[in-house]
Amino acid sequence: MTVASPPPEGEASQDEPTENALLGGRVRLLQPASGYRAGMDAALLAAAVAARPGETVLEAGCGAGAVLTQIAARRPGVSLVGVERDASVVGLARQNAKLNGIGDRMRVLEGDVGAAFKSLGLPRADWAVSNPPFFDDEGALRAPSLAKRGAWIADDGLAVWVGFLTDGVKDGGRIVIIHRADRLADLLALLGPRCGSFAIRPVHPFADEPAKRVLVQAMRGGRAPLQLLPPLVLHDRSGAKHTTQAEAILTGAADLGF
Repeated sequence: MTVASPPPEGEASQDEPTENALLGGRVRLLQPASGYRAGMDAALLAAAVAARPGETVLEAGCGAGAVLTQIAARRPGVSLVGVERDASVVGLARQNAKLNGIGDRMRVLEGDVGAAFKSLGLPRADWAVSNPPFFDDEGALRAPSLAKRGAWIADDGLAVWVGFLTDGVKDGGRIVIIHRADRLADLLALLGPRCGSFAIRPVHPFADEPAKRVLVQAMRGGRAPLQLLPPLVLHDRSGAKHTTQAEAILTGAADLGF
């Protein structure tokens, strides 16, 4: 994944977006220069969504559109809807849809997950996905910068995000979430009353280290037994940037299926 270098002094302010290449160059993404910037988690979430042509994917907290644009590149014929409360970032997401030639199938709405799905007046989607803020309590970590706070702190708590996703997906539809591995029990407890058919894929930094992330897929109304899938290992000790499997996923040569 390419990270843009800061612009030379005098050419652009830190408030201007920078452009990054994602998915092996198949996606162009404008991102805030000084705010939250999408990375590995967005790429893994997009790779885990096996939507089919004609289906709709809803993302809660879509930011500048890193997940949705990568899903669009991976899944031709899929419609995409993003919900984001930061008006300036909504504008960037809409620019990114045009930049990648998917303005006809990617819609971005300004809205707050805390206001509930029904307030948006949208039909329920086939897929509802999210990379929710990782913390509910600002006392749990060093305070992030104001520009990054919304991406790190879930003001309404994880339960509200899970409720939004569950309300936003059809019966039999899929929910996919990437989150901290230590919140797995919370995710299952929050999804459990209305969802089932869980599939869980741990994501390890190295094979001999504990998982730091977890991808969870659930079906609204599903009843199949829970599946604990083989882990994705991001790095090895060879000195390469990523393992062969991780590199294939990040460049779009492979999916991260459930």
